[in-house]
Amino acid sequence: MFDNPKDLLDKIRLGESTFLEFKEVRFAGGKIRGPNRNSLADGLAAFANSRGGVFVLGVEDQTHEVVGIPTDRLDAVVDFVREVCIDSIDPPIESVVLDRLWLPTSTGDKLAVIKVEVPRSLFVHRSPGGFLHRTANAKRPMSSEYLARLFQQRSQTRLIRFDEQPVSMAGLDDLAPDLWERFRTPRSDDDREVLLRKLGIASADDDGTIRPTVAGVLMASADPRRWLPNAYIQAVAYRGDQIQSDAPGGYQLDAADIAGPLDSQVEEACRFVARNMKTAAFKDQGRRDVPQFDLTAVFEAVVNAVSHRDYSIYGSKIRLRLFGNRLELYSPGTLPNTITIESLAFRQSARNEAVCSLLAKCAVSDAPWLTTERRTLMDKRGEGVPIILNNSERLSGKEPEYRLLDDAELLLTIYAAGG
Repeated sequence: MFDNPKDLLDKIRLGESTFLEFKEVRFAGGKIRGPNRNSLADGLAAFANSRGGVFVLGVEDQTHEVVGIPTDRLDAVVDFVREVCIDSIDPPIESVVLDRLWLPTSTGDKLAVIKVEVPRSLFVHRSPGGFLHRTANAKRPMSSEYLARLFQQRSQTRLIRFDEQPVSMAGLDDLAPDLWERFRTPRSDDDREVLLRKLGIASADDDGTIRPTVAGVLMASADPRRWLPNAYIQAVAYRGDQIQSDAPGGYQLDAADIAGPLDSQVEEACRFVARNMKTAAFKDQGRRDVPQFDLTAVFEAVVNAVSHRDYSIYGSKIRLRLFGNRLELYSPGTLPNTITIESLAFRQSARNEAVCSLLAKCAVSDAPWLTTERRTLMDKRGEGVPIILNNSERLSGKEPEYRLLDDAELLLTIYAAGG
């Protein structure tokens, strides 16, 4: 936005607008005294909650004059803006773009300013002034009705689902060709843009620019965390049945942050469980090996977690906890639509339709420990939960348990054989 310095200067001379705000930067000794930290946070959050915008630091807001920032203070101002984005806004705004520019004054001298570009956010942000949005050339508190509607628009219940929303700071070149080309069928001869839009991997933003969707970065980028910092699985294998920080030799047997495209996360999570679980040997009728967990059930559980978790909840990741007597899998978000714990095994409801559609096109790997007859990761027949329940109970003698934790997380506990 306003990428050309001349265009930016022309806009500054016209004054603040829906997409532009500017502030003079003042110093007292070695400290920044203006703009006020809370006021800056409010302005940045208002842009993020609306359609995005640009903050220019080094311009007097009343006269529209370029007053500049001393070049030896630019680093301090950049650090100040980043601190405000992280410490004064909830959830933090991590995708701002800061650019140092030379702009001419009314006398022709060139002074340094800092341009802060704030994209339209995937989330709803609260700043010291509350929940604010940008209207005309000012930031204003959202009414309760407007706020409820905005939360709905940026969550799984909206008409355009969260995973179908374009990601503001991403471009089509950020997608890996080998990751999206795998979804092309032999009958498809569409060009890249048309194909990606048909697949739900890309869509147009408010300005008409074609960008990757949330589903697109989750399935067709090398590391979705670039845009969704918590789109990964945190896996830990513990010694014993409880977390004991004073256990001899350490309380963790293994730990990994499993990132990458969602189908890769599923495979790596299964491998994590396979290498850390124990296998008991029985000789009652020849040698008989009994694993702690049915890996087909684990596979189904992880597929469900990555496909149905609520990606609109900032700061929450899938957590896989492996103990001596159980496996715990925490998935962010409550159950979608009208699904209940009791109806999980009998009903289907997809929170992320585009993600599920793409997973249904991903081939299952030839892992020797996976005894599923399915050829793709996602099952459209709703057999995943029954497989988890039946296979796990058959192995351990104890039915797995689903629980909702504070209406914020779904916890699945699978009990180990012999545990």
